[in-house]
Amino acid sequence: MKRYFAPSELLIEPNGAIYHLGVKPEQLASKIILVGDPNRVPKVAAFFDTQECDVSAREFRTITGTYKGKRISVVGTGIGCDNIDIVVNELDALANIDFVTRYEKEEFRQLEMVRIGTCGGLQEYTPIGSFICSRKSIGFDGLLNFYAGRNEVCDLEFEEAFKKHLDWSPLLCAPYTIPNDAELVERIAGDNMVRGVTISCGGFFGPQGRQLRVPLAFPRQNELVESFEFEGQQVTNFEMEGSALAGLSALMGHKAVTVCLVIANRRAKEANVDYNAKMKELIQTVLDRI
Repeated sequence: MKRYFAPSELLIEPNGAIYHLGVKPEQLASKIILVGDPNRVPKVAAFFDTQECDVSAREFRTITGTYKGKRISVVGTGIGCDNIDIVVNELDALANIDFVTRYEKEEFRQLEMVRIGTCGGLQEYTPIGSFICSRKSIGFDGLLNFYAGRNEVCDLEFEEAFKKHLDWSPLLCAPYTIPNDAELVERIAGDNMVRGVTISCGGFFGPQGRQLRVPLAFPRQNELVESFEFEGQQVTNFEMEGSALAGLSALMGHKAVTVCLVIANRRAKEANVDYNAKMKELIQTVLDRI
């Protein structure tokens, strides 16, 4: 039986656009690139051969066009897993709910989503300038714990080993470990990206072990993260959105992966914020492989 979605659950603007993104169903491609910085949206779209729409709403921006015959949407999500909760739910709604009747569509439309971002590398083999494709994402944000089916899509053995190694505090959100889509990982990573395990943090400073004027509650966190290993897998990098993207996509039946350019190596205590040339290289690589 098809499900109906009430106006209080699915908010649609009078012009037929979804509430937060401001996008209409016909404006969304099935291949989607997500970027945290809305200013990166036109930088991705600059590679397009054609552009059909450019929509801005709040901190979100969406441009849909074509690249070498492929119809692609690029969406600026803003920072954080809370924004990803909005974005992925609304993208799925645009693809799989009839905005006239408010009923779920008969035929499922699968989306293919690749997040392009920046990150901090945590191992010696993830230096500044390297690309990391996340084969697994660990969520420090707790978002997926609010959804049914969480245990069915997560790697529970990995989770338990990770919590034990870090002596996980009950004051923190329960971490979740979610594999990214295996076929998409292989296609996007190719032969020039590290296939890594990525932690998505609920903040840039304390949650990633950065201390400015406020002391850290768990000062050994990064040391323990860097030394963790499970079945030959190590944690390679910190970022802030990938776990929610991977988790929600798995629950909804979509394909997703996060790829990041390393702009800081936490172990070496080095950083480079002048990374435009490498980011352009990563963007074109993803566009060619998506």
